[in-house]
Amino acid sequence: MADVGIHTETERKFLVLSDAFKAEAIASHHIRQGYIARDSGNSVRVRIKDSTGILTIKGPSADDISRTEWETEIPLADAEALLGLCHGGIIDKTRYIIPEASGRVFEVDEFYGDNEGLVMAEIELQNADDSFEKPSWLGLEVTGDRHYYNSYLSLHPYKTW
Repeated sequence: MADVGIHTETERKFLVLSDAFKAEAIASHHIRQGYIARDSGNSVRVRIKDSTGILTIKGPSADDISRTEWETEIPLADAEALLGLCHGGIIDKTRYIIPEASGRVFEVDEFYGDNEGLVMAEIELQNADDSFEKPSWLGLEVTGDRHYYNSYLSLHPYKTW
């Protein structure tokens, strides 16, 4: 992964009803992430995905679906050190990659630690109103509900709700 520059990320989020998605997964990744800063909808996140360090800056969401995002790969040792600077808890999860009929993918996150029991899926779209096939394991849409943002979960873990 190289510097991807600034782009707009448009995604929808859903709760997951069962673990049936695991049989459809074509890959999975272990992710640990934390937040160095967050203010007025902006956030600076450090992530370790398998053995790759990633630094991400996200802007606020104007419509609850799209956000400006910039990210770049950083050395793993730097990512490990930056996790020590994070405010709130560290998010620990496995991300499953599941193909969708139109060629897009669902990313399903199964959380551990203080967020254990939470399983969410997201799909990235070109436009907020794009249609896509909804698998049977896809549940309630939570797009725009800030309780389900990883930055919120790091401060207010799912187990405390």
